[in-house]
Amino acid sequence: MRRYRSLQLGDPILFGLVVTLAMFGIAMIYSAGVLDVPDRSVVGAWRQQLIWFSLALMLMPLILRVPVGWLEWGAQPAYALALVLLLATLFFGGGRGTAASTKSWLIIGPLTLQPAEVAKIATAMMLARVLGEWREPPKTLWGLWKPIVVVMLPMGLVMLQPDLGSALVFASILVWCLFWAGTPLVTIFFLVSPILSLFLSISWQVWGIYIVLLLIVLLRRDAFLSEKATIWLANAMAGALALPLWNKLQPYQKNRFMVFLDPMIDPRGAGYNLIQSRVAIGSGGWLGRGWLHGPQKRGAFLPEQHTDFIFAVIGEELGFIGVLAVLGTFGLIFWRLVKIAEKSNDPFASLVPIGLFGSWFAHVLINVGMTVGIMPVTGIPLPFISYGGSFLLVNLLAVAVIQRVAAETGRAR
Repeated sequence: MRRYRSLQLGDPILFGLVVTLAMFGIAMIYSAGVLDVPDRSVVGAWRQQLIWFSLALMLMPLILRVPVGWLEWGAQPAYALALVLLLATLFFGGGRGTAASTKSWLIIGPLTLQPAEVAKIATAMMLARVLGEWREPPKTLWGLWKPIVVVMLPMGLVMLQPDLGSALVFASILVWCLFWAGTPLVTIFFLVSPILSLFLSISWQVWGIYIVLLLIVLLRRDAFLSEKATIWLANAMAGALALPLWNKLQPYQKNRFMVFLDPMIDPRGAGYNLIQSRVAIGSGGWLGRGWLHGPQKRGAFLPEQHTDFIFAVIGEELGFIGVLAVLGTFGLIFWRLVKIAEKSNDPFASLVPIGLFGSWFAHVLINVGMTVGIMPVTGIPLPFISYGGSFLLVNLLAVAVIQRVAAETGRAR
């Protein structure tokens, strides 16, 4: 009986939703390979995804046996291993697909691993351990130095690859975990305000108004003078460094931002991906062209249609109804994660689902956003659906961790 209980699912609904998405993803990857002119790299991708999916299902029972206390202890070595893998990627890594110019993958014979995906899960667990030690949220930004360091180390290594999309995911994990740990919203705003300043500096008039308003708010804030000065100077430096940073970007990186504003600036180059994605999604209508029958997809006009732009294939073949079903399923997954976190009385166990919520939420937001043109193209996959064996494996094992947390929470209650 004990053995059975150690393997029980803590949240069968969440497990069913994730498995459904993964199987749906395999079907869409298969469809992405049905082309008028077959591409070997895409045609057999669904088989490899199925193998990774099966491997994950076989490994999940092992995670379900691990007590949450052991997972908390293992957060440190997992985090250290993730940092080592990220460092190795900078020296021995290579790129693929829309991220061909980056050093994001470790290629070991026939296998490829993206250490950033491992690091996201490890960072979420390490952050849960650090924040779980809080007796009460700090009242100043200085009190946030530990969680900031935990996130900035892997985030900085990822930015050196460079991989802006994954770097934003780490920021999302930090923000959501701080919020769940009770950090005041105004403190979180001041923490991320330099990023806002960097983007607002596109317009010097808007940035000027922002920096003045920020100064007024800080002067009225009840905080140490050193904290006020640091926040304002960080925002001012972010705005001042915007132009030098822009000048240091490679031409292809600049093009990605320019076509985000207007893809017709370079319709045959950097804007091609976004234009084709919009055409595919728009042509799907309410019910879509039918599974396997998307003309944009069959003609191979869609770039990376089995990985980064698989959402466009869904929109073209299954239409608005199919897109709504996928987004609704993600919404239910996020809701279940929050419910698991709410039920747990253990700080670590409560924060782990929120950290993973932050990671997957950012992935969905950025991936869907870039396919419809409200986010720059960053080459970030859609969880459980996009092709990527190690990405699927890591995320399904993370689901097993959540199932263990939910199971122990249910027994405790």
